[in-house]
Amino acid sequence: MRDTLVLNASFEPLSTVTLNRAVVLVLQDKAVVEQAHPELRMRGAEVDIPAPRVIRLCRYVRVPFRRRAPWSRRGVLVRDRHRCAYCGRRATTVDHVVPRSHGGQDTWLNTVASCAEDNHRKADRTPEQAGMPLLREPFEPTPADAMLLALASEDLAALPEWLGRSAA
Repeated sequence: MRDTLVLNASFEPLSTVTLNRAVVLVLQDKAVVEQAHPELRMRGAEVDIPAPRVIRLCRYVRVPFRRRAPWSRRGVLVRDRHRCAYCGRRATTVDHVVPRSHGGQDTWLNTVASCAEDNHRKADRTPEQAGMPLLREPFEPTPADAMLLALASEDLAALPEWLGRSAA
């Protein structure tokens, strides 16, 4: 299922919604289409509109300030683009740089995406102890970047340059 990016009236990223929900918001005149999928159209008895990729709400929605993106295993895999931090192959697990048994926490800066083989090989050691240097250092994405990273890579690449470049 394709995700549609929802922008506030001020063009700030708010969330992602399903394609169907985006169409409903547009048809109810609560949002306008800022960017559409070039090859997809939504057709009905009296409706023929382009399938929205990015929509903007017509009215400003006040959002409580969120200083940090919430940590999650899925978020770490998405942040690292499902690439192992040790070998670069497809990652399916999350590894703690400082193992939990040594006091490591579930934080953005202490977790990286890892393939099962490297996760098992590193075991209960730090990368230095295991002789497995990280290909890239973990980082904490901003809430807006975390949302943009959650979009599929082909959707992210198709976003307008002014919107998609901060998360790339």
